[in-house]
Amino acid sequence: MAELPVPGDNRRVAGMFGRVAGCYDLLNHLLSAGLDIAWRRAMVRALLAPGLPPGPILDLAAGTLDVSIAIARRSDRPILAADVCEPMLRAGLGKLDTALGRRIHPTVADGRVLPLPDASVAGATIAFGIRNIRPRPEALAELARVIRPGGRLAILEFGTGKRRMWGGLYNFYLRNILPRIGKLISGDDEAYRYLAATISEFPEESVLAEEMRQAGFASVDYRAMAGGIVFLHAGVKK
Repeated sequence: MAELPVPGDNRRVAGMFGRVAGCYDLLNHLLSAGLDIAWRRAMVRALLAPGLPPGPILDLAAGTLDVSIAIARRSDRPILAADVCEPMLRAGLGKLDTALGRRIHPTVADGRVLPLPDASVAGATIAFGIRNIRPRPEALAELARVIRPGGRLAILEFGTGKRRMWGGLYNFYLRNILPRIGKLISGDDEAYRYLAATISEFPEESVLAEEMRQAGFASVDYRAMAGGIVFLHAGVKK
């Protein structure tokens, strides 16, 4: 597995996710009632829509490689699976058979300083990770740098927790239930309180769309899933 230095301000995030890597998939499925699988598949379909230029794919914030594997099952392109947290990537290695292992290349890397030349990938995905890379404009600018003109960026992320949803039930779940379930299963109090906090602080979907445009993406669109709990954004590199 390739590894690059991780800047100090991302070490805390990497450490938190590293501590829950062993139960990360279980908690994803449990806390989303299994909907996370359909959400990721929708993102992969958006990325691989007709018109994508030739070349490899970047899966940023690849975690335990679920998105990379979903891409590999729909396309024969090489995939760079980049994440700041090495234990998460290692937890995903056990999912790779020989064929997938030849095409998916896990790499420890910071999303603001990607180990890629300019215009080197046909497209990129980032699932539930853009809110963890700060400042976001740096990450979006770096993605725009490495994606080829006409290439596509697909972002899957929670909607803002500032909006009252489902009569406030979702907001209550986010603040009170999610951290408790996360702690019960993972034994880690900090990681899932951090998750709830970053969702609550995340901006509205229109703000993220505008940030994508400012970074150099055109035809930016987004759609809500699960009533606005999650949004799928997609744009094309100018």
